Amino acid sequence: MIRRLFVEKKDGYDTVRRRKLAEIENAFSADLEMRMLLRYDIEGLSDSDYEMAKATIFSEPPVDNVYEESVDLSGADVIGVELLPGQYDQRADSAAQCVQLLTQGERPLIKCANVYAVKGVTDADLVRIKKHLINPVESEEVSLDKPSSLAHVTVEAEDVKDIKGFTAMSDEE
Repeated sequence: MIRRLFVEKKDGYDTVRRRKLAEIENAFSADLEMRMLLRYDIEGLSDSDYEMAKATIFSEPPVDNVYEESVDLSGADVIGVELLPGQYDQRADSAAQCVQLLTQGERPLIKCANVYAVKGVTDADLVRIKKHLINPVESEEVSLDKPSSLAHVTVEAEDVKDIKGFTAMSDEE
């Protein structure tokens, strides 16, 4: 079973969100509202272990608002940004290690994404904001739907063909 957790810094503690918002407003001469949440998808935790980790590893109760499974982002354009497959996700790996230490059990599967909810922009501005937030070398826009599994699926590569004598081949070969 996959659990979904959204964590958002409370007002006054949201320095990263405010810096990112100022960056976007300056770059696009736009006046907008933006929420920034960290989304955790967690697989492989019991109910009691999840409850224990929720307030000790995934969030800091004095400075974070925590939403389980969903958060009301109605009226906003929502952008989910996740690292590309194969990119090392330090936040997810650190969280999984901490949960394993806390529970003294198996390491759970965890995936993280940044979720931005933007209000007050045109469709053209939204496209420009996405380009600003998503570095295609390391990250991609992701669906906000919950996956059925977090297990990484590997694809077997075909054997490399032997091309000895390449210059001696005919056009058909």
